[in-house]
Amino acid sequence: MIELTRLNGEHMVVNSDLIRYAEASPDTVITLVTGDKIVVTESTGELIERVIAFRSRLLQTAFAGGIVAADPTQPITAMSASAAQSMAASLPQTNTYADQDESWRRRGRDTD
Repeated sequence: MIELTRLNGEHMVVNSDLIRYAEASPDTVITLVTGDKIVVTESTGELIERVIAFRSRLLQTAFAGGIVAADPTQPITAMSASAAQSMAASLPQTNTYADQDESWRRRGRDTD
């Protein structure tokens, strides 16, 4: 959420994730994803700075211990695919359709 000022001086808080785009003409007009338009006194540059500052604070809070950087020499997609294949191989292999067919067969016998 970022704090902005309407042209009449009234302060308001806007969810920055809902901002679709902002135009400077000459006042800053913010268009939200809902289609609503808000005219504010802040410039588009100030708006961008506030959004960046807000998201930076979110990330700092979410990753208070810091982010562990991956080894840039290792291909991430290859490691992810390899890990996914290993995990899939370790899962029990079942045929859910066969299980459902057996269940239906048992039900048919019970009703006879």
